[in-house]
Amino acid sequence: MSSATWSIPNAGVLLTETLNFSIGAAFFVGSVFRAILTYSSEDKRPGSDHIKGTGLNQALPEALPSVVDIKKVIPKHCFQSSVPLSMYHAAKDFVQVLAAFLALSYLETVVESVWLKAVLFLVYWFVQGTFLFALFVLGHDCGHGSFSNSGLLNDIVGTVTHGVLMVPYYQWKLSHRNHHKFTCNFDRDEVFYPVRKSQQAHSKTLPGFAFGFGWFIYLAVGYNPRRVSHFNPIDPMFLGHFVGCLFSLGSLGAMLVLCYQFYAAYGLAALTVYYLVPLFVMASYIVVVTFLHHSELNIPWYADAEWDFVKGQLSTIDRDYGIVHRVIHSIGTHQMHHMFTKIPHYHLEEATKHFRKAFPQLVRSCDEAILPSFARMFSMYEKHSIIDDEVKQMVYK
Repeated sequence: MSSATWSIPNAGVLLTETLNFSIGAAFFVGSVFRAILTYSSEDKRPGSDHIKGTGLNQALPEALPSVVDIKKVIPKHCFQSSVPLSMYHAAKDFVQVLAAFLALSYLETVVESVWLKAVLFLVYWFVQGTFLFALFVLGHDCGHGSFSNSGLLNDIVGTVTHGVLMVPYYQWKLSHRNHHKFTCNFDRDEVFYPVRKSQQAHSKTLPGFAFGFGWFIYLAVGYNPRRVSHFNPIDPMFLGHFVGCLFSLGSLGAMLVLCYQFYAAYGLAALTVYYLVPLFVMASYIVVVTFLHHSELNIPWYADAEWDFVKGQLSTIDRDYGIVHRVIHSIGTHQMHHMFTKIPHYHLEEATKHFRKAFPQLVRSCDEAILPSFARMFSMYEKHSIIDDEVKQMVYK
């Protein structure tokens, strides 16, 4: 790619964007080191009384409001999607991805220092991985029907956005719907749930769930013991949705063709730098974010007999992702997303504000830095995620 010459009409904007995310990359790297240093030994990990946040040192109340009670306190317009606004976010996300790609293509031609190029690549991987994750979240909203009121438009946009990311949109939409249907039910949820001793796998959990590799492993084989292959359109989970699944697989095929053409023109190194590494960063985002949505001290997991919808959805943690929070469509603002999946991402913050005002005793949020939280909770998951067959409720402590 370094031999190519690009004409960039608004290079100043792209350079400013790169500078802004360079700051974010610095915070990201600092968070990595803090996670390693702070949680490398058991005695340095804070207990439940020392985790910054709201509601993390107490259980949910026995008496909970109904879905209708909670819905009443949220303004009606928060449930309404806008096609122009949703399409704006879709266009913006694609433009961001293209802008980052073109910016690296241009800067690679003018930066001669090997060390500066290495820094440039690191910044690009973080920036582009973040932009790809934003695309993923947008496709996720399509799967929930919060992108628009048109099922066809949702599926078209979702298939395209997830196809770019090598994610079979329709299949994941269905399995993710199952996660929302049984959130924090360790007998029926989809991923990162505690496993009963009689069902545990013999293999050891890979460090950090193998980060981005773990995401694609999950797509291929599912999460033990409830296996599902998202690349198999005739898997029982997808019964009755064969055509939609085929279209999603077709989008992956189209993306593979584009990748091959890029490889043929520029080589494997360019494909790795420009696409494969950012794709891994995006997939790592998915692993970290989805694990932290429902994994925290004193946040309960229930057996099927003890679970109900409201308890499950409220057993969710809001987290702020700092400089990238808005870029990734506020997906860390998660309690109200789980209560009402039809709320578009651009109304989540407002809906959450009204929920917190009306039900402060139900708020669960963690203010700790993201990667230290992930390191801390993964360590707890490794030690406590295998539970006795008779367990009815489980919490990390």
